[in-house]
Amino acid sequence: MNLVARIAERHGTLAPNAPCPRILPFNVILQGDCIAEMARLPDKSVDMIFADPPYNLQLGGDLFRPEGGRVDAVDNDWDKFDSLTTYDNFTRDWLEQARRVLKDDGTIWVIGSYHNIYRVGALLQDADFWILNDIVWRKTNPMPNFRGTRFTNAHETLIWCAKDEKARYTFNYRAMKALNDDLQMRSDWVLPICAGAERVKGVDGHKAHPTQKPEALLYRILLACTKPGDVVLDPFFGTGTTGAVARRLGRRWIGIERESAYVKVARERIDSTLPLDESAMLTVTDKRDQPRVAFGLLVEAGLVPAGTTLLDSKRRWSASVRADGSICSGTHSGSIHKVGAALQGAPSCNGWTFWHVSGKAALTPLDAIRQDYLAQSG
Repeated sequence: MNLVARIAERHGTLAPNAPCPRILPFNVILQGDCIAEMARLPDKSVDMIFADPPYNLQLGGDLFRPEGGRVDAVDNDWDKFDSLTTYDNFTRDWLEQARRVLKDDGTIWVIGSYHNIYRVGALLQDADFWILNDIVWRKTNPMPNFRGTRFTNAHETLIWCAKDEKARYTFNYRAMKALNDDLQMRSDWVLPICAGAERVKGVDGHKAHPTQKPEALLYRILLACTKPGDVVLDPFFGTGTTGAVARRLGRRWIGIERESAYVKVARERIDSTLPLDESAMLTVTDKRDQPRVAFGLLVEAGLVPAGTTLLDSKRRWSASVRADGSICSGTHSGSIHKVGAALQGAPSCNGWTFWHVSGKAALTPLDAIRQDYLAQSG
């Protein structure tokens, strides 16, 4: 590891324009232009990218509240572009680098408002990204439309993409379902904007960044699309929301930020973030990721011996287990799935949850016995 990399690892920041080969620094803020800094990262080295690029709001003059107070809107130089063509060229350039550093099975999230998200979406497709979902983040406490000339702008849009149609990307479906009270997570997310104690303040006591995103939003994204130890890149790091949530969830992160004031508050914020215990980082395992277990293995192991009577949960049907792992119920015989389907007159059946073994106190589903077998053999 060279001197620059050692300094970065110790202090969490790489100096602007510091010479550095294509290495992958973890848990650091690279201070500088996002395109130039991404160009220094290795090919196919990050698992997920979260990008909150400038919105190019094109604000025309100051905006005032009805009582006369000035609205603290986004009027920073980093959000100003000479033309839409200039903005499009900038977007193409950073997306090109993003695609290069993203692993083949990685994903990218881009958030924006109506000012820019449609242009970014088209350029994502031009760059051959494959759109998986667009997510509507509906704000519970949006800023009102003070002039009363338009609808209140109460949402932002996120676009979630894989590198191509065949990518085997990470999606923790069961974790999202568990997070949503055991209902499928929808593409409309109702979350408050960043406010209160979560809002990072500068030395003057005012908010440090005008478009700071709430940690709840990043928490959901990282939980959905990454695993502990994955590398998350945020090329528009701001006050470090992505880094703070990544540290909390046990993900490695890389932030890129040009503005020194944001780098300072981001570093302080992340340093004060406490990571979860390893046990708390675990999520519900997707059954598709579990090792396949044949019912015959449980018969061989003596966990469900030949001759055992199986029952459905309502004790309507019964079946007898044979020595070869097949089951028999009247005129029906075959696998636990085939016989369960035949008895119900259904096209298919999950025999693991349909069939149960009678115990002293209650019925035990075969799936519970299978999980015990996996735990003992794993």
